Amino acid sequence: MLPPGVGYEWTAMSYQEKLVGNSAYWVFGVGVLLVFCVLAAQYESWLLPLAVVLAVPIALLGTATTLAALGAANNLYTQIGLVLLIALSAKNAILIVEFARHLRERGASIADAAVEAARLRLRPIMMTSFAFILGVVPLVIATGASASARRSLGIAVFSGMLASTCIAVLFIPSFYVLLQRLTERRAARHTPPPPDKPGNPHVA
Repeated sequence: MLPPGVGYEWTAMSYQEKLVGNSAYWVFGVGVLLVFCVLAAQYESWLLPLAVVLAVPIALLGTATTLAALGAANNLYTQIGLVLLIALSAKNAILIVEFARHLRERGASIADAAVEAARLRLRPIMMTSFAFILGVVPLVIATGASASARRSLGIAVFSGMLASTCIAVLFIPSFYVLLQRLTERRAARHTPPPPDKPGNPHVA
């Protein structure tokens, strides 16, 4: 109970989080949906984009594990980092899936296309990912004014990209193989059989 004439009000980051509410989760969901829709239009498939989108939860798992281990709060800056991870983790998966699609169109088997794409795209993925990871190290070890905000953003992105680079890259070829087989199986099921050529006897 406060004495008469005395009250309280949210300020600083707490005020911003109260003002935003749960809109960050809606932004994250819309971001994932947007990535899925763009890839579905590019790949002309509703299943194959899942091989890219499934890399996002793996990146989030790395961030959630790190935040729980450090006891860090899931504040507004952390949520901004999670939205940023959608594009960063999808980028690694796109490099593998896109190259595997081209190999498959050239006649390679699904498994061989996935393995060859992962082998050829591993170096570019590692170079770009670790360049970004090392670039956010100053945020992770920030000191001084606004250090808490910078560390929250840096830790979220650093741990998520590390998980996406070291763990998700191992699963993306498997996701591609599974979903590509489902896609081709569905396409074969809905493709009508070729008509009999005129003049050829029908064999019962």
